[in-house]
Amino acid sequence: MRFVIEVTREVKKVVGENKSLLVRISATDWAEGGWDIESSIELAKELKLAGVDLIHVSSGGLIPHAKIPVAPNYQVEFATRIKNEAQIPTCAVGLITDANQANDIVARGDADLIALARAVLYNPRWVWSAAAELDGRVQASRQYWRCLPKEAAHIFESSSNAQR
Repeated sequence: MRFVIEVTREVKKVVGENKSLLVRISATDWAEGGWDIESSIELAKELKLAGVDLIHVSSGGLIPHAKIPVAPNYQVEFATRIKNEAQIPTCAVGLITDANQANDIVARGDADLIALARAVLYNPRWVWSAAAELDGRVQASRQYWRCLPKEAAHIFESSSNAQR
């Protein structure tokens, strides 16, 4: 823990108080006797004291023999525990692929943000699809305004950036 805390303190000195500092951690290595959620909660508390504004919570992938129970939301509980027990905002990941699934995690307060990887690799316009599904709005450049199907055309809103 000392290494990441010392590095974080030095980074915070450089970025200053006016910029958010996020740290991504592996909440568990999924190995008996290894790094676990309790250790991650203590690390998150120390990182908060060092000036971190949000913990991006992932897990595993470090030990070849680890048995990771991959399923939708399988890492969200770690983000929730860190958020609640360390009293710091969190970002959740872990087979979050559906707009309603992501929305529900944030709406329940399980995490403050959602990060997507594979879902966006598969569908680079995932955010647009999610906005259409959840009746949301996104800002996009004017060149994109006519690309959506009729049933999703309402998701674009204009902005000073979008009108350039």
